[in-house]
Amino acid sequence: MIETHELSRRAGSQREVSFTAAAPADLGIDVIGVPEGDPIQFDLRLEAVVEGVLVTGTASGRLVGECARCLVDVEDDFLADVQELYVYPESDAEPDEASRMEGDLIDLEPALRDQVVLALPFQPLCADDCPGLCPECGVRLVEEPGHKHEDGVDPRWSALSGLLPQDEKP
Repeated sequence: MIETHELSRRAGSQREVSFTAAAPADLGIDVIGVPEGDPIQFDLRLEAVVEGVLVTGTASGRLVGECARCLVDVEDDFLADVQELYVYPESDAEPDEASRMEGDLIDLEPALRDQVVLALPFQPLCADDCPGLCPECGVRLVEEPGHKHEDGVDPRWSALSGLLPQDEKP
């Protein structure tokens, strides 16, 4: 929560705030996100406007997840832009038009959650050219680039192998 009392509801008044806050639970998607309790750095400008307070700035922190191809742990940083209008409690604005202040307090968590989740990679990769896992045995192909299996006959087609002459059998 951010206190806005010193803006005193005078349109045009503003202040810059920088602070670190602990990440809330479940800030991310299944494969990557911000660990709960990790520090998130906020650099924001609060500006009083006629309807409320406009918050603009950035939030940055650490992401932890796993590669979508080879399942190795990945770690990255995020930088999310924050821009949200928080209207005064007595405003006539519809709930889907703007976030509402609670007295002189602003709750950044919903806006942060929206912006961070939108900034996350849908399929995080350990490297852009990650070859993934072997579909037959699960070996990480980056660790064994020459990894191969003998061409085996699919057991569903094994009955047909009797139709081939002996010298053409796989």
